Amino acid sequence: MYLEARVWCFGSHAELHDTLVAGTDEGVFRWSERTARWECISTQIKDVWSIAYDARDPSTLYAGTRPAGLYRSRDGGETWSELTVPGIAKFSEVNMGPTRVTQLLADPLVPDTLWATIEIGGIYRSTDGGSSWCALSNGLNSGDVHGIAVSRTARGKRRILATTNRGLHISDDGGESWRFAELESPWQYTRAVVTRTDDPSVVFLANGNGPPGNDGRLLRSLDGGETWERLTLPGSINSTVWCIATHFSNPDLIFVCTNLGQLFRSTNGGDSWTRLPHEFGEIRSLYWRAVPKGTRGAPHSLTRAVAPKLVAAT
Repeated sequence: MYLEARVWCFGSHAELHDTLVAGTDEGVFRWSERTARWECISTQIKDVWSIAYDARDPSTLYAGTRPAGLYRSRDGGETWSELTVPGIAKFSEVNMGPTRVTQLLADPLVPDTLWATIEIGGIYRSTDGGSSWCALSNGLNSGDVHGIAVSRTARGKRRILATTNRGLHISDDGGESWRFAELESPWQYTRAVVTRTDDPSVVFLANGNGPPGNDGRLLRSLDGGETWERLTLPGSINSTVWCIATHFSNPDLIFVCTNLGQLFRSTNGGDSWTRLPHEFGEIRSLYWRAVPKGTRGAPHSLTRAVAPKLVAAT
């Protein structure tokens, strides 16, 4: 990978233990745990801001770009087909610049359903694995959408949460309509929203006073986003809390970063946090995945133990 390439996103699949993909401004790259190398697997699409695997098919990936476009690969990311997305804009007069796909999410509760958030361009949903898409922005107070998550309420009802520059939005009807959910915070600006992998009623939310801002908060909900509590990150926060990384292999292990490079870790599901000693200049994406322990190159079936690997895009 070119040393000055900008990396915007990461993705992995539970069945591909030694593989990680990255979306960059130079194309799609793949990391091999066996060779400890990045390999460019496609330059067909560039400025890849979001990437996601099909939950049931590790050979199928979805990617979102800048300017905003949605793509699908059936061969592990080597070739891509652009998907038809009615009404998707390539340019925004709000910021007088290109739009971008900030997140792609395979719905964990409804098979073949995908969510895409566009900055600046709203929210799109597909219910057929990406073959067709519809815009779902009714009730949003801003089309500047940053992130999306699928949670469950205390009564077990499916709920969609979306973050924007003007606050958190909630949909209880599958995205058909949205309502603004005001936070008890000095700021309504929100970035990442992520559910706990073993309990979708537990939601983590990144909050701050702008991009990049000079202060931020991490919030947690235990009832699917109905109420929120502030979690204490140690020390002074230098910018908006930006990314949240979780993994199903250890739901209690959570990583959080600010936009301007501070890293935090919790080993008890967010109840307490430690600040990691290394700081970066800027972090665009944060991802942690389980890597089977053992000698590199050894068959993964030799062990069931896993070690966390944290990857940050700067």
